[in-house]
Amino acid sequence: MSTIMEQMPIVFHALNVGFLQTLKLFFVTLLGAFPLGLIISFGSLSGFRPLRYLTKLIVWIIRGTPLMIQLLIIYYFPGLVLGKTIWSGGEEGRFMAAAVSFIINYSCYFSEIYRGGIQSVPKGQQEAGLVLGMTKRQIFFKVTLLQMIKRIVPPISNEIITLVKDTSLARIIALQEIIWAGQAFLKGSQGISGQIWPLFFTAVYYLVFSGILTLFLGWLEHKLEYFK
Repeated sequence: MSTIMEQMPIVFHALNVGFLQTLKLFFVTLLGAFPLGLIISFGSLSGFRPLRYLTKLIVWIIRGTPLMIQLLIIYYFPGLVLGKTIWSGGEEGRFMAAAVSFIINYSCYFSEIYRGGIQSVPKGQQEAGLVLGMTKRQIFFKVTLLQMIKRIVPPISNEIITLVKDTSLARIIALQEIIWAGQAFLKGSQGISGQIWPLFFTAVYYLVFSGILTLFLGWLEHKLEYFK
């Protein structure tokens, strides 16, 4: 017991560093995926058929393949084709590759949620806006978008909670997120060999962070109830 107590400061320091990397990847992904997903949804709804079909093909490929494979392809494939990696060395390069992979993946999932939200708004409201002299831009931002946001909060919330856990996949390219930090002790790093208990604490980190997000997203959904 005394040995574990002596090890705990070292373990929690490593887990805290890994969790900060996890948080960074989480927020960077959302920052990029939210707007990109909206742009992709416009492509899926475009009246220009080649663009609509191309967009749907890309979304189908991204949603139909594992995120882990996408991480490996984005990190290693450019080096195989060009003969040298496009990512800077070390942790920074691995983080950039992981961020690009996550943004592309989640923007495609978000785009389908956006598309469903936009299409769920009755067309009669758009026609009413045109009758009132509003432009299509005004109708989208003042009528469609506001109602779409309210409708998509539950499915978007589910994807956000999933993202919290999916960040653990970044360890496949040796990004030192929280699971990687926990596994380091299983492999005997830091001079601590065969210790499995640090991994249980990683679950606590995920659970607490997911709980905070769940409360926040529930509050946001409640605040948007006035759209009813």
